[in-house]
Amino acid sequence: MAMEKAASFLSSLIGGGGGDGEPAATVKSILIYPIKSCRGIAVSQAPIASTGFRWDRQWVVVNPKGRAYTQRVEPKLALVQVELPPEAFDEDWHPTADHHMVIRAPGMDPLKIPLAAERATVDDVSVWEWSGSAYDEGTEAAEWFSTYFEKPSRLVRFKEVSETRPTDPNYAQGYKIMFADCFPFLIASQGSLDALNEILKEPVPMNRFRPNILVDGCHPYSEDLWKTLKINNLTFQGVKLCNRCKVPTINQDNGIPGTEPTETLLTFRSDQVLRPSHKNTRQVYFGQNLICKESLSGKGKGKIIKVGDPVYVLQAFTSCNEAPA
Repeated sequence: MAMEKAASFLSSLIGGGGGDGEPAATVKSILIYPIKSCRGIAVSQAPIASTGFRWDRQWVVVNPKGRAYTQRVEPKLALVQVELPPEAFDEDWHPTADHHMVIRAPGMDPLKIPLAAERATVDDVSVWEWSGSAYDEGTEAAEWFSTYFEKPSRLVRFKEVSETRPTDPNYAQGYKIMFADCFPFLIASQGSLDALNEILKEPVPMNRFRPNILVDGCHPYSEDLWKTLKINNLTFQGVKLCNRCKVPTINQDNGIPGTEPTETLLTFRSDQVLRPSHKNTRQVYFGQNLICKESLSGKGKGKIIKVGDPVYVLQAFTSCNEAPA
């Protein structure tokens, strides 16, 4: 009987399996974060590049030593809004000299960054363990961010023509990212957020967790166990449960940090609870990091996902103990 229940539960996580059956979930939102740690852009579709979604984490704000700013130390990044031309998310679109990224923040005039301008290169830009060269977005951008943070700052763009930032080969051999923390994609489900909010004193929105792909229609925390999934005939693999830093505790509307939802997540989403056979590091988990197999194959038509796409789970882990983390 226990085996039958386990099989039934696993079947509910997988849905109909392949493309002919019932999907396990549906893509509810797609979110792109052009500047690392700044606000995301909700889009109806997103092309997939070799490093993740096109435009995702292509830029980062750095200090005079080239170290990246993140909300962990600069929570005001949460208030920086980014706009790209709507056509920037069309599959075959290429920017011209007339196209800009527009950046806004409280108390600041809008800043326009050309998307197709020639730029100087700066060296010794670093994000976590990686360092390399990047394009400098110029004096106006540097003055804008220096004024906003009240200390010397610059905006730089990933230099894809000469730089490669590989993902951790222990989890995803041969894949690469730009200025994302660790992996090209993060998936989370509305069901997981709803379940968390049922036990929080004050509900939190999904922007605390900054996913790229938000899905709906599945059981809470189903995404923990998704090993291989298909979205619009693209194959994604779950490579690592997402252990959360302090960013989910930062209110994305005002930049003020608190203690929730991490305090509550520690009671039922910690490694001690989810992965008792592994070393306890007091990590909490929400969401699953993904890679896309087709991102390795260079250019090709149809590498795009859209809001409303069904999500088919082809393989699942049997438990979080088995899932990488």
